[in-house]
Amino acid sequence: MPHGHASLGETTPRSVFYAQGRFGRLFPTLPPFAADTKLVRDALAELGAAGGPMDPGDDLSDPITLITDPAKSLDNPNNPTIRAGFTFLGQFLDHDMTFDPTSSLARRQDPEAIRNFRIPALDLDSLYGGGPVASPQLYDRTVDGGQTALLAEEIPGSGAVSIDGSTRMDLPRNSQLVALVGDPRNDENLVVSQLQLAFVRFHNRVLADVKADLGPGYTAKELFAEAQRVVRWHYQWLILHEFLPVTVGQTLADDVLANGPKHFKWRNDPFIPVEFSVAAYRFGHSQVRPSYRANFGTSAGDPLQQFFALFLDPGAADPDDPPDLRGGRRASRRFIDWQTFFDFGDGRVRPNKLIDTRLSSVLFHLLGQPEGEPISLATRNLLRNLTMEVPSGQRVARAMQLPELAAADLQDLAPLHLDRRTPLWFYVLREAEVAADGEHLGPVGGRIVAEVIVGLIRGDRQSYLRQDPDWTPTYGSGGSFVMADLLEAAGVVAAIP
Repeated sequence: MPHGHASLGETTPRSVFYAQGRFGRLFPTLPPFAADTKLVRDALAELGAAGGPMDPGDDLSDPITLITDPAKSLDNPNNPTIRAGFTFLGQFLDHDMTFDPTSSLARRQDPEAIRNFRIPALDLDSLYGGGPVASPQLYDRTVDGGQTALLAEEIPGSGAVSIDGSTRMDLPRNSQLVALVGDPRNDENLVVSQLQLAFVRFHNRVLADVKADLGPGYTAKELFAEAQRVVRWHYQWLILHEFLPVTVGQTLADDVLANGPKHFKWRNDPFIPVEFSVAAYRFGHSQVRPSYRANFGTSAGDPLQQFFALFLDPGAADPDDPPDLRGGRRASRRFIDWQTFFDFGDGRVRPNKLIDTRLSSVLFHLLGQPEGEPISLATRNLLRNLTMEVPSGQRVARAMQLPELAAADLQDLAPLHLDRRTPLWFYVLREAEVAADGEHLGPVGGRIVAEVIVGLIRGDRQSYLRQDPDWTPTYGSGGSFVMADLLEAAGVVAAIP
């Protein structure tokens, strides 16, 4: 089969003005990694196809064995430094920063002309929507007339009561089970849906504490604003002090936090660079495991009661309670016991998958894609690097004055002519594999991710870095606040024997 040569490229003029709420570029003068031709598209489709170089060929016949038998994970090896929940925390962060429902995989796109339906900030607008006035469907009308508390609902059915006797909760849904959330993508799968719920309940816990601390004399609007500030600042803290160090490495996270970004610059307000949104930050797709233990069931010690499931099972029927972790459903067993996903010191947490150039096989058969579009997540990512005219990993490394991967590190791409000018997304995954043993991002990918995340928080006039840079969390312990602390404060952690 003939293939296009990815070293062919073209330079197009690009604006250097970046408006808030839009996408832009870190390196506006760099050419795209390849011309958008059928030959190049064929090469990317072959690289990202099911059964292709990025597909490890997981045996999906037994989701429990995929978790419990290391021999079944030889092509999806464990990451000893990152826990399983960080994949979904990363997804939650992504949905807080960007939302692009309009771009196409079929044609070239100008990112500066694409509206970002999220404010480029880590401010939890995916949780709060437009606030109690603009998004009343998200707020509990039984509390302060719907002006302060976010809404959650009990899961009906006896199975919703966990083995410690606590009632399990779900996001509020309409009669067609559509979740009432600030961002519909936060119901894409069960884990991120329950993570959204955890933030809902953390806000309500903070609100109750704010009311107790401030006492009478404050309006509902003032109470909501103070609770929202406390939640946002704790959220930003754990991003900078937990999520970012495990994602890019402690040394790089400390450097960017202390010295600021070198390459991420903006006028007036931050924007979202395509090098981040369609390339470097999509490293999380490599971390998804084929299957997970969602919860420990309702009967202690009974493995048949535990909910093990493939992350996605395209071959399964689509009933009210499918045997995978897809979202948009409510049933008695569809809740998360977080001990599998974050470290509570009880030895139950599961590791993430290493960051490398292989995606779990379940991601090569996505559900619900537009007719005629690829169903492989890998192919979709590669094509988006093409249509968004993202520069090659090699050019970005040179622009950042960082070491390039050696030719031998990309030799497997030579038959596709993608070895000399490599799509940035693939390059970032391979760099993590080569430079950091897959435990965190490498120099190029890590710096892009760290600079954008730190830059968004520094650029937010209401963030704790701008308002009170010496602030420390009031939840957690010893001035530290991590996801396990948030989940415990939210009251969503069951006492598992």
